[in-house]
Amino acid sequence: MAGTDEQAVAAEDDALYVLTAVLLTPAKFPSVLGDDYPEACAALGLPPVADGYGLVLGQDGEGARWTVVVDDVSLVAVAIASWDCGMEHDLSPDERTVVTALPGWPLAVAVAAPNVPAPHDPDPEIAGRAPLAPPDTSVWGPAQRRLGADEIAQQWATWREQVDDSVFVMPGEGDEAAAEDAGSAASGDSGDADAGSPDGADGSGDAPGEARQPRHPGIRRVLAEARAYIDAPPPLGRIRSSFAPGGARTLRADGPGWSLVARTDDIAFVLLDDEPNEVLPVGRGTELPALLEALDKIAVRPL
Repeated sequence: MAGTDEQAVAAEDDALYVLTAVLLTPAKFPSVLGDDYPEACAALGLPPVADGYGLVLGQDGEGARWTVVVDDVSLVAVAIASWDCGMEHDLSPDERTVVTALPGWPLAVAVAAPNVPAPHDPDPEIAGRAPLAPPDTSVWGPAQRRLGADEIAQQWATWREQVDDSVFVMPGEGDEAAAEDAGSAASGDSGDADAGSPDGADGSGDAPGEARQPRHPGIRRVLAEARAYIDAPPPLGRIRSSFAPGGARTLRADGPGWSLVARTDDIAFVLLDDEPNEVLPVGRGTELPALLEALDKIAVRPL
């Protein structure tokens, strides 16, 4: 997602050369900033208004980083959709839609505006507050865990083909919940679609390709907390539902120390803060389909 070189919007009476833009709404927000919409808003010091915001990231004429927050969400959404299709689109929000201009960028941006100094934080006297900065994803933690879940949701087919469904059926196992919890974990960096071989689900270090032991405590905790959301809905955006092929939905749920990604017609994947770089598949069993259906009913959906 990138704007054209000529694009600029007003920010603190300076021209802002637009580099990219993202949505900050209950149904779609940079999950690296938080487990839910209010938490993501709090990371930017913004109130979690119902309609959300558009975030326009760019540089001023001196090369300083700025994030312009606008309330014209549709304008930003159209621009993002156009850029994703490889089309040029002039993103020039009306000054009346600008909520605030924040120094710095809350997300990493790999491009820079031409013919201006390299990206840098604005002078503190001009900024008036500490600049925004991307969360640290160099070590495993909540931000990296959520980015890993994003990657799985975006590259579902790649991750799904690494899971052998036979590992979900344990020989001689009669407990339905155990069959649901049995799985394999793709070891390695969860933000990278080139995951390693399946490993043991109880963390016992079984040889690659061997079925994990059932009743993984982390998976059971996640499923229990996800079920609790049905009776006591969590903060807005903690459960999100988006389009998936074949009439299914892609579900994303987050909680304290965990992320879950699932297809309503398929299995689920769990990532835990307590298990760095591990991706834990969860078989459908007899309980998961009903859980996913119930979560989908209370999930936030894009307009």
